[in-house]
Parts: sequence; C-alpha cells; structure tokens
Amino acid sequence: MAQAVLTIDLGAICANWRALAGMNAGETAAVVKANAYGLGAAQVAKALAKAGARTFFVALAEEGVIVRDALGAGPRICVYGGHMDGDAPLLRDSNLVPMINSIDQMLRHVEALPGHPFGIQLDSGMNRLGMEPAEWSALRDIALSQNPVLIMSHLACADEPNHGMNAFQLQTFRQMTDGIDAPRSLAATGGTLLGSDYHFDMTRPGIGLYGGLPFVDALPVASLSIPIIQVREVNPGESVGYGNTWVARVPSTIATISAGYADGVIRAMGPKAYVWAGETRCKIVGRVSMDLIGVDVGAVKDMPDTVELLGRHQLVDTLADAAGTIGYEILTSLGSRYARRYIGA
Repeated sequence: MAQAVLTIDLGAICANWRALAGMNAGETAAVVKANAYGLGAAQVAKALAKAGARTFFVALAEEGVIVRDALGAGPRICVYGGHMDGDAPLLRDSNLVPMINSIDQMLRHVEALPGHPFGIQLDSGMNRLGMEPAEWSALRDIALSQNPVLIMSHLACADEPNHGMNAFQLQTFRQMTDGIDAPRSLAATGGTLLGSDYHFDMTRPGIGLYGGLPFVDALPVASLSIPIIQVREVNPGESVGYGNTWVARVPSTIATISAGYADGVIRAMGPKAYVWAGETRCKIVGRVSMDLIGVDVGAVKDMPDTVELLGRHQLVDTLADAAGTIGYEILTSLGSRYARRYIGA
C-alpha cells in the first residue's frame, strides 16, 4: 500500500489537557476548531469530554454542529465567530453559544433567538474580533442584562512572555470587565503559561493540547509514517525531481516516498527538511511534489518499508521550522489521503 498513516494519540491530547488544567484554578475548556487542528474534531472532542472537559470552542457554527453530533447533549460548545447571518437554525438546533462580536451581532441574536445563551467577545487590543471599548461601553448594560454566559478576549502575543502587549491587554481587559458577574476568559495556551493573572474564570487551550509550542512540556500527539515506493541509485550529475533543483555530487541512493503537498507536506520545507528511516536521519532532496518526495537514504543500512516525517524523532515545530511556518499550519494542513489511526482513547 502507498497510503501514508497518520497516528493520533488521544491519550496524549488528554494528558496535555490535564496538565494545562492543573495550572488553572478555574475551568479549562478545549479548542477543537479547524477539525481539532487537523486531527479530527469528533474523535478529539469525545476523548476530551471523557477526560473532563465541559466547554469546547469552535470557529464556525458549522464546526459546532459536528462537535455537537459527536458529544450529544451536555457540554457547552462556543462559536468564536459569533452569530452570523443565517446561523440561527444551527445555533438553535445544536444548542451552540455564539461569542457576540458587535452590536449588529447582538441585535441579530436577540431578535432571532431571544433567550438563547450567548457570550461576548471584547477587543482588548488585537484589532481582530470583538467589541472595542467604545462599542462595549455603549452596549454593556444592555448586554449584561441578557445574562451572557462568558465574557472573553484574546491575547495577540502570549507566545512571547516578555512582550509588553500582554500586560497592556490584561489591563485593558480588566478595565472593560471588572465588576461584572459573568465568568471571564482571556487565556489560550500561551496565556495559561503566563500565569494566574491571566487565567480569570476559564482558560481555553488549543495548540498546547496537540503537542505544539509554546507548551514545551506537551506530549507529542501526531506521528506520520510514509511508505517507500521505490529506491534507486543516482549517479553523479543526475538530478532528482522537478526543475533539476537537486543534483547528485556523489553516487547516491534515493528513495521516493508516497506523500506530497496534496497531503499537507508544505512544499517550502523541501530544502531544509528531513525524514527518519529507523534511527537514521535522511535529507529530503529535490522539490516536494504533489504526491511524491525524494529522500537520500544512502546512510540507511536496513531499509524500512516506511519513513517518519512526524513523530518521536521530529516534532511538529521542528517540521514547521523547516517550512518557515508554525506548528499550527503543519497540523491544520494535514491532508485527507492519510489512513488515520487513533490510539490511547
């Protein structure tokens, strides 16, 4: 078989959630947007619910429907994107909680779904989603009279602990919310690691659950095993792959492995990335193409059937560095052609 295998350790995800929950005196939610960062929202949410998570966050109402179908009644599912036009049936039928981002969304929500639970997202300085201070000041009393279940904001630079933006946003969030009775939330993974001042009533870890930075103590979650389709000898002066970008200088042994950018192996990582054949690190050579990648296996003594692109030898952020990106993009880019195997449930 030429199909690569993506193994997802649900036990490791739950262990990471417990470790982050142990840092927080309040509730610890779980972010499962973008198909649980590419690893399977239904499977991940079920495992985390069994581990004790009671609140889940998604980006879109459509994502929330998938999580609700997996979890059934009970857990709270919050939608970062708020209440968009046309969302009312999904929010109502799947009992989703929109995080209201504007006066327009607030009006839409109370008109379409009077009495339906909602939260509020505030802009504490990131200038992305949420009500700015002036907008919030105008709406605050009306909104609070409708009993929001959560007031939240989001940190822009939490993965840089010494960045001045963190303290600025903390102060702004406090100024916007001190004195209210509703639960508050500011911290995702990075904010959780900043300490108790940022925790409030709920933290919302995402990338830390899935083995990525800035949670350096996270257990690795995903591993990717790619079959070797063919091994050939390449003579000095011969090239490998599209564009002749790699030319052998010495006699070389090149394996062609069965994955490519159609599987989320980012094309830009080719010049700097490696795979592992057993305990031997092997350089990717030539361009990453749609379905295939060339690998220099000249140092391998016992040729395996598969190589490891992601796993115990090479974590997600190491691979991200090779591609000039972040671990989030590596995970969320993982394609649909992999055979997905879940362990540790």
